Amino acid sequence: MANRLSEDTHLSVLIIERGGSVLQNPLVYNTSAYGVAFGSAIDYAYQSAPQRYMGNKVETLRAGKALGGTTTINGMSYTRAEDIQIDAWQWIGNQGWTWESLVPYYKKGEGFQVPTPAQYSAGANYNALYHGKSGPLHVGWTWDMQNSTMHTELKRTYKHLGIPYLPDVNGGKMHGYSIFARTVNRAEKVREDAARAYYYPFASRPNLSVMLNTTVNRILWANQTGTFGPAVASGVEVTLSDGTVEAITANKEVILSAGSLISPAILERSGVGNPEVLAQHSIPLVINLTTVGENLQDQINTEFIYSSNVSYTGQGTYLGHPTASDIFGSNTTNVANDVKNNLANYAAKVSAASNGTMSAANLLSLFKIQYDIIFENPTPIAEVLVTPKGTNFYTEYWGLLPFARGNVHIASTDPLQQPTINPNYMMLGWDMQQQIGSGKFIRKLFNTAPMSEHTTGESTPGYTTLPSDATNAQWASWINSAFRANFHLVGTAAMMLRDMGGVVDTNLMVYGNANVRAVDASALPFQVCGHLMSTLYAVAERAADIIKAENYGGLSVQDGQGYV
Repeated sequence: MANRLSEDTHLSVLIIERGGSVLQNPLVYNTSAYGVAFGSAIDYAYQSAPQRYMGNKVETLRAGKALGGTTTINGMSYTRAEDIQIDAWQWIGNQGWTWESLVPYYKKGEGFQVPTPAQYSAGANYNALYHGKSGPLHVGWTWDMQNSTMHTELKRTYKHLGIPYLPDVNGGKMHGYSIFARTVNRAEKVREDAARAYYYPFASRPNLSVMLNTTVNRILWANQTGTFGPAVASGVEVTLSDGTVEAITANKEVILSAGSLISPAILERSGVGNPEVLAQHSIPLVINLTTVGENLQDQINTEFIYSSNVSYTGQGTYLGHPTASDIFGSNTTNVANDVKNNLANYAAKVSAASNGTMSAANLLSLFKIQYDIIFENPTPIAEVLVTPKGTNFYTEYWGLLPFARGNVHIASTDPLQQPTINPNYMMLGWDMQQQIGSGKFIRKLFNTAPMSEHTTGESTPGYTTLPSDATNAQWASWINSAFRANFHLVGTAAMMLRDMGGVVDTNLMVYGNANVRAVDASALPFQVCGHLMSTLYAVAERAADIIKAENYGGLSVQDGQGYV
């Protein structure tokens, strides 16, 4: 977004980043090094609170500490949302936020790389209508794709399970089997993180600056909400790497893009949030906004490992998106009725967990929308990611649309102390139900020809740990012990109507103030089926146009297609 705003030479844009530059760091640019940076100096490695519904397990939540954020350490997966999930943003009061209105912004940032003949023969495929060609973000397939053998066998196996082949997952309909694209620069053979795409090629702009190794302490206010109208930010207070504290003036706006865990923490340290939370830390109240930090949503990830009679080299991104009917089959109606009958109980339980800051009535309205997305539309409820490596098939899967909601709140006024993070993993029946059902689907996948012909055994969890006739209780016990967080955290400064529990409005402006916005995953009101990155790029692209249109005489939001 800083890139887009600095296109206006009359503006001065400053990026404040707690981490450093990782442009030359092989843990970042090496596309086959996913996971190697975890636990390193460029991973915040936040720790969750003990998870009550998962045996008090403490989860590590990965997040990138670098210019470029988590795009420097993530899996580079470029998969968009299901169209109805973006349309749902408008259903909860965000006028103009629809799939159709967001597609131009997905395309605006994208510099799509058409597959080479070798990549195409290995399974890379696309629909040209879905992609942008001139954006700064390189999207495509790695130069070292695996050959077509695995693609062909998985494609046939999914077909035998009644799941179609989907040539391109990025058209708004995600049900099926695909080989998805990633954020890579094929020519340079490197990861394309946000900084490499949007900052470094434009770093010479005189009106675009960056402060590295600098921590934002809090927002500074020129006036607070009251007689003089909405609160107005005058800038931010920061701590430099040497410990010096400075105030930086913002003549126009302050835009938070610190993610679902830290953007709400900055708001709370700045006096914006639940008065009860702020009072615990003697922070003067500037804006009474009780739902700051609430509505936290994440998925849980579990892995199967199968041994193979073939050894695989190269990189493969083999993706399955089954729906509820694919997973539950003839029992889908019973599952749907069970969830529907429990929606009010789910809403009451989440409301109680938030100490009433999220009302049960509002939650029930949101949960009914989520129910319809899951059961009234062919929306995927799980992601199945098969990675052949050596003589193993590493198969991660996660339920995409949990109903659980948690929260994140500051633990002190010290910006270097991580907040208290409680995602409430598996607090509701559906959340475990979709994970168990998805696990059973994995076994069915690998026991269906032709994949079964390439599989010589299941090493994790294995049939000794989890027998073929395991009860749901046994499945739940294994999942509790084996799961990890999926690092897809959203919702803690949700874009919703204020009386529904929203923190930002349709222009991503924090309620009760005139010039502070949150533009990151915290603003997403719901989980989406795709990996968050592509949707966050699109939201940021649209936010830049919103800001230009409001304040600087730039393009109207409807002119987004002019950038494609």
